Amino acid sequence: MNLQQALERIQPVTQERLDTVQARIDRQAKPAGSLGRLEEFAARYVAIRQCDTIRQKAIYTFAGDHGVTAEGVSAFPREVTPQMVLNFLRGGASINALARHAGAELHVVDMGVDYDFAQHPGLLHHKVAPGTANFAQGPAMSRAQAVTCLETGIALAEVAAAAGFDLLGTGDMGIGNTTPSAAIAAVFTGLSVQEVTHRGTGIDDATLAHKIAVIEAGIKLNAPDATDPVDVLAKVGGFEIGGIAGLVLGCAACGLPVVVDGFISTAGALIAAELHPLVRDYIFAAHSSVEIGHHHMLRRIGQEPILDLRMRLGEGTGAALAMTLIEAALQGYRDIATFDAAGVSEGEAS
Repeated sequence: MNLQQALERIQPVTQERLDTVQARIDRQAKPAGSLGRLEEFAARYVAIRQCDTIRQKAIYTFAGDHGVTAEGVSAFPREVTPQMVLNFLRGGASINALARHAGAELHVVDMGVDYDFAQHPGLLHHKVAPGTANFAQGPAMSRAQAVTCLETGIALAEVAAAAGFDLLGTGDMGIGNTTPSAAIAAVFTGLSVQEVTHRGTGIDDATLAHKIAVIEAGIKLNAPDATDPVDVLAKVGGFEIGGIAGLVLGCAACGLPVVVDGFISTAGALIAAELHPLVRDYIFAAHSSVEIGHHHMLRRIGQEPILDLRMRLGEGTGAALAMTLIEAALQGYRDIATFDAAGVSEGEAS
């Protein structure tokens, strides 16, 4: 389905569905609310999927390079992007380890890496171009390229839904991608660039000040329209951010819950949520990144992070960990007996 068709297919997760699931949780043999947010995860998942199991789960790690790295905004050179993608494909990266722990398939998506990869069973080839343009000098991409990114992510969600996947997660790889993510955060939240921009891969104070100035100049030059999320993506975004946004949209259109990783993934999710407000119903925010702009984006989306482990890696690592807690919540939903079935007095249990 194309972008417009996906937007038209998105339906709300109704309060009636949530209330029905919560009513069963409230009858379980434990004090009401005693499992805290695990009850929320179970209620939301079951209301979205209308089932209480996860057959298959997968993380999609989208990769792309960024022209704005020419401005010296990152501690790492651009060549690291393809090097890390190759490490993903060899199974030696952090996301490989944590995806294995979570029992999730890992799919690496080349949205715009400045490198020609050979065919590999773990790599999905969807290169829009070998990296975005430098948004400090003009738009990061054309509007047509932005739509292509979104529709690529939508198509991946469609394929996953048809293949029997019940839970998807997002991840990213792209040197310099905290810069467009901060720009996206500033445009949609209305906050200053300084309020949403942090150190990314670990830049020093002078480079951080320069990074803020570059983003400010790029926003001023390109004038992205906050009422038009596709324009924002095109003007100051990234190919992998657009792919993530599309996957989130596609999940909402297909009735799939999606676990959104950290700062860069949330920039994509924010674009999706700005395109259609009901997308928020399908998002699980994996964790709280140490990037200072992250909580501002989550607040706008209306999601509270599942974890806070002081992580700032990306790749989908937070999503993999959060998936395990959603599964734990569902295990409790299935296995904890009700008061009646357990022969427990509600008064005694509470």
